[in-house]
Amino acid sequence: MTPEKFHFISGLPRSGSTLLAALLRQNPRFHAAMSSALAPLINANLDIMSSGHEVSLLMAPEQRPEILRSVAETFCRITSDREVFFDTNRSWSAKMPLISDLFPGGKVIACVRDVPWILDSLERLFRRNPYENTRLFGNDSERATVYSRMESLARHNRLVGYPWTALKEAFYGEQAGDLLVVDYEILAKSPEKTLRLIYKFIDEPWYDGHDFDNVDYDAPKFDEALGVEGLHRVRPKVEFKARKTILPPDLFHKFENMDFWKDTSGSAASVIVPTKAGVNPADLARKLSNSGNF
Repeated sequence: MTPEKFHFISGLPRSGSTLLAALLRQNPRFHAAMSSALAPLINANLDIMSSGHEVSLLMAPEQRPEILRSVAETFCRITSDREVFFDTNRSWSAKMPLISDLFPGGKVIACVRDVPWILDSLERLFRRNPYENTRLFGNDSERATVYSRMESLARHNRLVGYPWTALKEAFYGEQAGDLLVVDYEILAKSPEKTLRLIYKFIDEPWYDGHDFDNVDYDAPKFDEALGVEGLHRVRPKVEFKARKTILPPDLFHKFENMDFWKDTSGSAASVIVPTKAGVNPADLARKLSNSGNF
C-alpha cells in the first residue's frame, strides 16, 4: 500500500542516521533503512524534465510534481507495506522546498556530529581496511596521507562537505520549521528521551516496543562495494563510547567550530543537541525538552 506519511532522514555521515533508522524500524508501523534509490530517482526524473532537455518542451509544468510524486509513491509502495515511510539520503537537506511541495507534512530529521569526530570515524574505517583502496577517494593522491584524505572528504561536493553545506542551507532556509537536528552524542547517551522527542516532532504516538539493548542493522554487501567494511554496521546496544582521536592535533583543530546548529538564533529549525559547554547528565532531560522549537 502507499504510505500514509513520508518523512526523511538526512544530515552528516557517521552521525547516527543508520542507528536512528534501526531504532525507528522497530516500530511495526515505520519503514526506515540506510540510503535508498529514491532521491537519485527523483533527481534523474527532475533533470530530464528541466530546461535544456527536449522532454521539458513536451510537458506542462503541472505534470512535473505529479510525476515525481508518483515515482515516490510507487517506490515506497513496492519497498514496504508500512504506514509511515522514512527515506534516508544526505541530499534531502538540500531539497527542502521540493519536499515541502511534494510531501505536505513531511519532516526532515538531520543527524549531526562535530565534524572532527566524523573525520576521525572515517579515518578509523580507512585504517581498518589496509588492503582496500576504498571508493571514498578518487585517486592515489587523495588517499595518500591522513591530510589529503581529510581535505578530500571535507570538500563542498564530497562525503562530508556536501551534506554539511546542504544542512546549513536547510537550517537557515524558509522550510527550516520542518527540520529537526539530532546530535549523535545525545542519541547514543539517551536514546529513549531522544526518540520520544522525535516522535513528538513527527506527531506520532509513542511505541513501547523499542529495545535499546537489541538493535539490529548491517549492510555488508553495500559496504564491501564501497571498500569500507562496517560503514553501516550498528552495534546491538545503544551507548556512547568516548575515545581519543587518531587525527593529528592540527588537523583535528582545523575542523572544529563547524557546529552551526548549536546556535538557533537565526533559524526556525528544532534541535536536540548539547550546548558548547557540554551536557550535564542531571539535567539532560530538561535540555532535551527545551531544545529548539519544542
